[in-house]
Amino acid sequence: MKLTEIPRVASLGKEDFIRDYYKSQKPVVIENAIKDWPAFSKWNLDYMKSIAGDKIVPLYDDRPVQHEDGFNEPHATMKMAEYIDLIKREPTKYRIFLWNILKEVPQLQKDYNYPDFGIKLMKSLPMLFFGGMESHTFMHYDIDLGNIFHFHFEGKKKCILFPQSETQYLYKIPHSLITHESIDFSDPDYKKWPALKKAKGYKADLGHGDVLYMPEGYWHYMKYSTPGFSMSLRSMAKNPKNLARAIYNVAFMRHYDVLMRKLKGQKWIDAKNEKAILKTNSIL
Repeated sequence: MKLTEIPRVASLGKEDFIRDYYKSQKPVVIENAIKDWPAFSKWNLDYMKSIAGDKIVPLYDDRPVQHEDGFNEPHATMKMAEYIDLIKREPTKYRIFLWNILKEVPQLQKDYNYPDFGIKLMKSLPMLFFGGMESHTFMHYDIDLGNIFHFHFEGKKKCILFPQSETQYLYKIPHSLITHESIDFSDPDYKKWPALKKAKGYKADLGHGDVLYMPEGYWHYMKYSTPGFSMSLRSMAKNPKNLARAIYNVAFMRHYDVLMRKLKGQKWIDAKNEKAILKTNSIL
């Protein structure tokens, strides 16, 4: 794949952010944006264990989607303390996905603020994401196609991004937000997935305190090099086409997909996977 390193800046004012990245919808990594947050010095796995160890958390792994799975239904649950012990002890596929700070541990709100990058952030949706060494997400984009600020804490994480303009090369699954789950985007097999050679995207390694801006609807793949966690803040899509697609995804697409899984079972999942391959390879 043709991946360009995402630009890194030490700091970024809102006028520069709007002009250089938001208007052009280009990603950027900001290195010093949160050094004044209490979270910068406090947030690590041990702190999260001490403050939220008794909370039951949803866990996800890299198993392929099955027809009986609900939308964003977890594969397992565990106490936060047990999960943190696990990821510090050994590699695991389990990740925590979309863990709502406001709902679970409200006092964590005292450790961060909502930075002024010149766009309005949704204050009801701060989410945490945890992973152990070598765990990863599938390549996907978010259902609301929002602008995302991804704040990383502890350890290292590898990120690969693609704009929506590259969707035709990514083996997107119909009626979903993911690419074909058999693709290893950290080491793709081009003989099996030849269209990926045409995809033009971005890459970055995130460390503690780095902030990654992902523009509207960007595809993203995350792989934890070491145990760690991140927080995302988001802003609504401003492009009318993206906003319309977000409304369609929430109001219709996900419900239609769930219905078809119930009606057709695994045949629906298998047919979608096959269609993704045939449609994408047809462009070659």
